[in-house]
Amino acid sequence: MPIKISFIISAYNEEETIGKTVTDLKNLLSQFGNIDYEIIVVNDFSSDKTAEKVNQIPGVRLFNHAYNKGYGAALKTGINHAEYDWVFFFDADGQHRPEEIPKLLEFINDYDMIVGARVNKQAPLFRQPGRAFLHIMANFLSDQKILDINSGFRLIKKEKIKEFLHLLPNSFSLTTTLTLAFQKSGLDIKYVPIAVNKRAGGKSTVKIRHAIRTFFLILRTIVLFSPLRVFMPVVLLLWTLLGASLIYDIYHVHITNTTVVLFTSSLIIFLFGLLADQISAIRREIKR
Repeated sequence: MPIKISFIISAYNEEETIGKTVTDLKNLLSQFGNIDYEIIVVNDFSSDKTAEKVNQIPGVRLFNHAYNKGYGAALKTGINHAEYDWVFFFDADGQHRPEEIPKLLEFINDYDMIVGARVNKQAPLFRQPGRAFLHIMANFLSDQKILDINSGFRLIKKEKIKEFLHLLPNSFSLTTTLTLAFQKSGLDIKYVPIAVNKRAGGKSTVKIRHAIRTFFLILRTIVLFSPLRVFMPVVLLLWTLLGASLIYDIYHVHITNTTVVLFTSSLIIFLFGLLADQISAIRREIKR
């Protein structure tokens, strides 16, 4: 039976590259005899000629947003209109290489999501510390090794991603949230090393505020699926401070306000963590 895949491309002001990106993708896919595919381009209210460029390419489904909703919103529009069993995210800016697609297809029968882990990520120097911090925090909070948390080159079972569609943001953080949601739900993920090109089209719209939003989205997602991974480090820190304060108080033969506050705070946060964990468990059971 042929594999049925919907390729989804989110495009915003990518007139310089969208034509070549889609054409190269079509040319590669036409070489496979065992794939039924469709290419969906979601134009996120571009102010340039992105839509006109796509309309010049036959066999491509184009959807236009009435206003700029965001990268994640464009992908969700593509998912909702996808006709096939699998969806494949593919960027419009020329970074992704169509020839890397077969590497992911090798694992389609064994995993729920296959992610292209970029071996040559290219980002401005000033962004690298922030990326590293978010990566370390995501690995710690998820308690699993994530090779590439926000890669936009990934193959996903449509029925699985639609379960989390209401949780996914409309911003660039969709892929980050999706990765964490799949991992904390116990779904099977495969990371496959891929090479990418230097960004060729448009101007990157990723700002510092997106990193801040991503930070809180990571916390929010982990709290949804595994709250104690967030609450317990705080509780352990407070218990450590409480122990030190208690030793000090015993030595001076009186209980200080600091000890009382630390005890009360740690107890409240611990109980909140337990409550959040129970709510999370009930939510997962209702979902089943």
